[in-house]
Amino acid sequence: MPTILGIESTAHTFGIGVVKNLKVLSNIKRTYTTEQGGIIPSDAAEFHRQNKNEIYFEALDGSGVEEKEIDAIAFSQGPGLAPCLLEGMKFAKELSKRLGKPLVPVNHCIAHLEIGKTTKAKNPVMLYVSGANTQIIAYESGKYRIFGETLDIGVGNFIDTIARFMGLGFPGGPKIEELAKNGKYVELPYSVKGMDITLSGIQTNIKQKINNVSPPQFPATNPKLLTKKHRGLSLSKSKKSRADKRVNYNLNDLAYSLQETVFAMLVETAERALAHTGKKELLLGGGVACNKRLQEMCRIMCKERGAKLFVLDNSLLVDNGGFIGYLGEIMFKKGIRMKISDVDILPRQRTDDVDVNWK
Repeated sequence: MPTILGIESTAHTFGIGVVKNLKVLSNIKRTYTTEQGGIIPSDAAEFHRQNKNEIYFEALDGSGVEEKEIDAIAFSQGPGLAPCLLEGMKFAKELSKRLGKPLVPVNHCIAHLEIGKTTKAKNPVMLYVSGANTQIIAYESGKYRIFGETLDIGVGNFIDTIARFMGLGFPGGPKIEELAKNGKYVELPYSVKGMDITLSGIQTNIKQKINNVSPPQFPATNPKLLTKKHRGLSLSKSKKSRADKRVNYNLNDLAYSLQETVFAMLVETAERALAHTGKKELLLGGGVACNKRLQEMCRIMCKERGAKLFVLDNSLLVDNGGFIGYLGEIMFKKGIRMKISDVDILPRQRTDDVDVNWK
């Protein structure tokens, strides 16, 4: 069986996994974070550059595999942030040249799908929710087809933007999830357009509510969660509306309402895809799928439909080199590989652009 090295570098995470016989032997990653603002592509790329060698040797040590045993090097070709993708590709080329091994270019989104096979899901609809990507996908007629998606902002980026606006730093998903545990529902816009969703209106609505916090009260930027005092911070609605004057919100309520509203939109469109395709399995993928409330809502929907829900371990939901190596092995066995001179990144590659010629 071939041994494949997988390199992930689409955004904030640089990860390297070693895979053999479709088993992830090691899966090492490091993630670029900030205390203020969001991801800066050039800074994230520099982070990858500084950490790649250490991550590589740590992954080899953890797998018990020597360099000479590697048969091919798989890397995330796209989609993603160009500066970050370039760092991963450059490193893959360096290793390919030094070790004399072929390259296997992998679509990041499809790698999220294929690793789902380890859950024993056979033919699922996938709800793929990550930073830049929000898609409902299923395999039909030689391609992974997109049945629904966001028309503007990926759910992960949307949540990170709101968290940044609250002063929570990056990444914001876990902090929003924690705040939501103590919140109650307040009305937010709900925007489902057929099989697709939009988030810009909800984002603007929440920002308008947060904007009424006076600077001295606003929570200080901190990589840790807010204190109890800040969690209960009152946010007055705009004075432009008489009705709004009678209502106050706090960060807990906004975090809770954000999750309940956006996740309900995702579950609605995922259920519609199950009905359309006639499939009986739903697979969750992407970093946002680590959220326990999203998992719970999907589980309830699947139970009501008589469908099965499959969820990967968090270590394989988030960006990592393991799932790149996993799909890399599948493709390599089917003879899919490239020369160094033919390889390039594809920052805007869509899931349904890829011919799935390894099935």
